[in-house]
This record gives sequence, C-alpha cells and structure tokens, in this order.
Amino acid sequence: MKAITSLAALVLGASLGGAALGQTATTDQTPPADAGAGAAAAVSGNAAANEQSAEDGADAAAQDGAATEMAEGQTTLPNGTDITPDYEENGRWYTADGIPTYKIDEDGTVDFATFNGYRRYSAECHVCHGPDGEGSTYAPALKESVLRMDYYDFQQVVASGKQQVNASQNQVMPAFGTNKNVWCYIDDIYAYLLARGTDALPRGRPAKKGPKTDAFAEQEDSCMSM
Repeated sequence: MKAITSLAALVLGASLGGAALGQTATTDQTPPADAGAGAAAAVSGNAAANEQSAEDGADAAAQDGAATEMAEGQTTLPNGTDITPDYEENGRWYTADGIPTYKIDEDGTVDFATFNGYRRYSAECHVCHGPDGEGSTYAPALKESVLRMDYYDFQQVVASGKQQVNASQNQVMPAFGTNKNVWCYIDDIYAYLLARGTDALPRGRPAKKGPKTDAFAEQEDSCMSM
C-alpha cells in the first residue's frame, strides 16, 4: 500500500497560521499505521540520517528566489525524478519507481487524487504557503520546492517538522505525522503540488475531476479511522 499523502517545503503551516511560529518541531512522531509503506520509510531507519537528509532538503527548498524552470512537456524534475504516470493503485497514480504523481487527460480532467490534493492543500497548507502553492511572505512556494526536493525528504519534513532559527532566518514548521487531515492525504497534496510546479494545472480549483474510486474511499476510511 502506497503512502496516502506526502508534503512540505518547510514551514507548512496547516490551519495553524501564525501559531506555527511559536511551535517547536518534534522529530519522533509516527504517522498513522495505514499511511502506507512510503510514509513509514520516511520516518524509520537511522534517525540521525533521516533528520540530516530532511534538513538538507528543507534548506534547498527554502532558498529565496530560487524558482525552478521546466520546459513544456518535460517529465524529469530538476531533482532527477521522472514523474510520468505508470500505474494506478488505490485510486492514485504512481511513477514506475512508486513515487506519487498526477494524471491529466487531454480534455483537462484531473485524476481524483490530485483534485483531492488541491482541496487538502487549500484547507491545511495555504494559510502559510499561500493559495495554489504560490508561497507567501511567511513561507516558501511549495510548488517550486517539490521540484527540487526528494519525495522522501518531503515526507520526512512533513511528518517530523523542522526548526531552523538563526541570524538569517526563522523557520519553524510543526510536525504533521499524526495530523490525519494532512498525513492521510500526503500523496494527494504532493501530486497536486507537482502539477502546479510543472504548470500542468493553472491556479484555482481544477475544472474537471475524475471519479473517486472505491479503493480510494476504502483506504481513506482506513487511515482516518486509525
């Protein structure tokens, strides 16, 4: 079972808005058991290595003015990930390497998981990171961060949070590994941000969406009931 959602460019502020600035990031939170193999891998193994990897990814994602350009039709991200959809599982699309991605039909219909990512991002993340992944004066543009940041680093930061306070910056992101409204949909949010970052989706609510499958609903119910 794939991870149910995956997010972060660090300072992701769910509906906590300004409260995020006053929180200390926690690095030992465990995602719901039904969040899937990808989510579990993001917070398991060598804790020190995971923390350092996430911190490195966060630093890269938070670079000011480091917008990432991609050519039209390009399917390989600057971080080397090929985001071509290869197979569908539990109502979500994945690459050949098992990384969440989006699928948009020629008529503009967006797969349901990516549409759901828009909904979840708008509910939980836009307060800090701005509408449509565009960023704000408070937090970076996640639609650009996901192009540079490794998927598993992205998961790690979302699950465990991040705190980096020094003379040049004040970044505090709370951990969302136990927030089901984020973690149960982390792959959806990630896929949506990819679609925004590659300009496959315009700003605003996607006009057309695919059906919500029974498999998607079953996995969603399983994670939310944990």
